Amino acid sequence: MIHTILTPSNTDLHLSIPKDYVGKQIEILLYTSDEGKEKKVSKKKNRKLRGTLKLSDKQYKDFQQHTKNIRSEWDRSI
Repeated sequence: MIHTILTPSNTDLHLSIPKDYVGKQIEILLYTSDEGKEKKVSKKKNRKLRGTLKLSDKQYKDFQQHTKNIRSEWDRSI
């Protein structure tokens, strides 16, 4: 495996493939270094959302049933 980080000076890039890669399927990925990083969500923000729906008991049961119904659709054959 070859891993290289470049800073291109123009829109053209020339690749030299090692001899032992010739005839084999290779994968080439191209992305900026900040594209591959995930943003971390603060746990404090998650805590602020806790309980914000403020559902009645009936609404909560209906919501749970609806969630169960739509998840069961994932298992059905199409």
